[in-house]
Amino acid sequence: MTGRLEGRRILVTGGASGIGLATVERFRAEGAGVAVIDLKGPGVLAADLRSAEATREAVTAAAGALGGLDGLVNAVGIDLLTPFGDMTDAEWDDVMAVNLTGPMRVCRYALPHMSAAGGTIVNVASAAGLSPLARRAAYCSSKAGLIMLGKTLAKELAPAGIRVNTVCPGAVDTPLFRTSYENDADPGAALEAIRDRYALHRVAEPHELADAILYLTSDESSYVTGTAFAVDGGRTFH
Repeated sequence: MTGRLEGRRILVTGGASGIGLATVERFRAEGAGVAVIDLKGPGVLAADLRSAEATREAVTAAAGALGGLDGLVNAVGIDLLTPFGDMTDAEWDDVMAVNLTGPMRVCRYALPHMSAAGGTIVNVASAAGLSPLARRAAYCSSKAGLIMLGKTLAKELAPAGIRVNTVCPGAVDTPLFRTSYENDADPGAALEAIRDRYALHRVAEPHELADAILYLTSDESSYVTGTAFAVDGGRTFH
């Protein structure tokens, strides 16, 4: 029995840890050839997506190594927790550069390498792009922008057979998420307060997001494009 992504050539950004790493592992188990772009890590194409030239070079190298691209997953991202009045322009710009401008460039540079038969793009945004959080103005705004970028590209690229969707995770047990509570005076209480925001009263595991990304990349979602898929344990309605 072949995997659901047998023979597919897929680029994953942010694939060295967290949701991205879980996605890379799942895709390879399903038969895909995967190239990874991240700041560092074993076997990755090292690039800082803040740099347009570094991004272009890494995407070109990934497509060359795979012999083209059938799919793309943008799982790169950073957080910023600070009161709005204390946030600097530089902090705002940095979050936007990584969370929105970076994925936009990856999409743009990947397009010429996409198969003539079409392809898939999945951007990883956040439930915070659907329902805001205090002290995260830059993060929430960047993720809301990424959701709209996905919808816009879905409309524009549909004639080329390219489906574009966005996954919106809630809290996921990743290194990035742990920074949101580990430095609190009472980390246990802080984590419990986070769980209380969710109908399912727990934090997701990375593989649960990888499952959603796999669905949106596979032929099982062949009639799905332009969606913002909330995989958030009920956060956006709880």
